[in-house]
Amino acid sequence: MKHFDYETLERRQEIFFQEPEHFTKFTDRETLSYALGATLYMPALKKSIAQDLIDKKLAELTSMVIDLEDAVGDDQLQEAERNLFDQIQILSDALDKQLITIDDLPLIFVRLRSPEQMQRITTELGNYQRVLTGYVFPKFSYETGKKYLAILEANNRDGMLLYGMPILESSDIIYKETRIATLLKLKELIDAYRDYILNVRIGATDFCGLFGIRRNVDTTIYDVALIRDCLTDILNLFNRQESGYIVSGPVWEYFSKDQRILKSKLRMTPFQDRYGRTGMQKRTEIINHYIDGLINEVLLDRLNGIVGKTVIHPSHIKTVHSLYTVSHEEYSDALSIIANSEGQLGVLKSQYNNKMNEMKPHLYWAKRILLQARIFGVYNEDQDFTSLIMDTQLEEEFYEVKV
Repeated sequence: MKHFDYETLERRQEIFFQEPEHFTKFTDRETLSYALGATLYMPALKKSIAQDLIDKKLAELTSMVIDLEDAVGDDQLQEAERNLFDQIQILSDALDKQLITIDDLPLIFVRLRSPEQMQRITTELGNYQRVLTGYVFPKFSYETGKKYLAILEANNRDGMLLYGMPILESSDIIYKETRIATLLKLKELIDAYRDYILNVRIGATDFCGLFGIRRNVDTTIYDVALIRDCLTDILNLFNRQESGYIVSGPVWEYFSKDQRILKSKLRMTPFQDRYGRTGMQKRTEIINHYIDGLINEVLLDRLNGIVGKTVIHPSHIKTVHSLYTVSHEEYSDALSIIANSEGQLGVLKSQYNNKMNEMKPHLYWAKRILLQARIFGVYNEDQDFTSLIMDTQLEEEFYEVKV
């Protein structure tokens, strides 16, 4: 698997100063935690999951979650589990028949409902779990988390490699009076299983539901004061240098046209200056499909140290990945900071002559940028996110998923 590998060699040479590197589920955990990018959710009832992956129907897809929780009605659960087993077995058989390789597969996760369900599923799947990268644990609490992680550890034997991704979305995390104590306890538990944790995810939709609120197409999750306050505390604990976890961004839940109230913040210049009328047409298309809202939120995610995002529509994938691709300026700054971090200099003007790079305060940022550059690549000096999304097809057809 490799981000933007579907692009032609000529296009990649035009766009990238440094191309993204290949990765699989066996890539080292620190690097792999950056690799998920836009993680597409799809319901476990979907009958074509395996065949779509074998046929590479979604070329941009690099990580996905087969959802047994919110995307499946209670009365459909038995059918969904049966289909999950069938799809995983089809993929495993395709590996045996060399129809695909592990490098062809995106990182595949299963979102569960309970530890009891996880025990049942892992037992039945057995060695078929080799096609999975791991499991997603919704409404992660201390008590259920202990059970989830114990089962996960038990399945990491005999050459099996599986990761867990807890979702922080329960009431004791969003409610002010219990938040810090709950987060500290959860972090203690997660730290005990650090080697099995790929990243920490945030369930902003569930948080909003507890207050009967929902952001609209003209706003980001950071405009919702209650959620922003909670995100700040989660990032403070899990994203600090000594913690070393990657925190993934909440889902963007809009994908098609509707009435807007506020003017789009998406600037005309990146589209008009380089692509003229064609660029302006693409900008209009992006706005009509609310991709401008997604762009705005991902930029805020990045600013706050978040890497990756849950998505519900294939047209979101390339947009998210294009925004996590490292600019030539960021890459140059990071290299300069790393090269001068041994004490020779304390501060140095950037190669772009527009800022000062401080070696000690910016060192952790620089290390993260270089890891991100390995996974998503580095733009050439005259390239940016528009270079990748100009040819994105924004389908009207709704891709039937729920989160």
